[in-house]
Amino acid sequence: MPRRTESLSRDQIVSTAVEVLDAAGESGLTFRVLAERLATGPGAIYWHVANKDELLVAAADAVVGRALAEEPASGSPEDRLRAVALGLFDAVDEHPWVAARLSSGLGQASSPRILEAVGRQVRALGVPRADWFVTTTVLVQYILGAAAQNAANAQAAPSVGNREEFLDAVATAWEELDPEEFSFTREIGDQMRHHDDREQFLAGIDLALRGIAAS
Repeated sequence: MPRRTESLSRDQIVSTAVEVLDAAGESGLTFRVLAERLATGPGAIYWHVANKDELLVAAADAVVGRALAEEPASGSPEDRLRAVALGLFDAVDEHPWVAARLSSGLGQASSPRILEAVGRQVRALGVPRADWFVTTTVLVQYILGAAAQNAANAQAAPSVGNREEFLDAVATAWEELDPEEFSFTREIGDQMRHHDDREQFLAGIDLALRGIAAS
């Protein structure tokens, strides 16, 4: 394997780690794989990153940072909040491994970025200062939770085929439930079969916005 001649940077290591994680997940990320990709020795990587956990946190923070790099400059606070939320949702959809990092607490390096991006819009909405923390953290929990669930669904879908086949299988299972015990779930089976994930996600944001306006 040819050895690299230019100096290695932490940003290069993190960027390559993101590529490996996208292709192979957390189990596929090792310092040996990184060393091969970067045409260097593991020791050169350890000079910049102490261990795998630190690298995973840095990789997740890089993805979140890119998703929030540009705060929406125009539109109402509601529109800007939707843009921030959808940027995070799409980032987790593109990089499913990020969901585990953010929900496990190991991705806490990204927390201030996310709180700042969402909190600025909460403040712009005119939410009373005493309610900033609760309102912002509830929104963040919804955004990350919905994004994580969407990523989990996407990863489960290949086991039964494509997304449409996966949704059809779940909807069919709902529709075959006991009609007395699950009368409501049976009724929404066909709606679930044909729903759009991003539209469903934004509908949740709109429900939250209506609650904020009402209060």
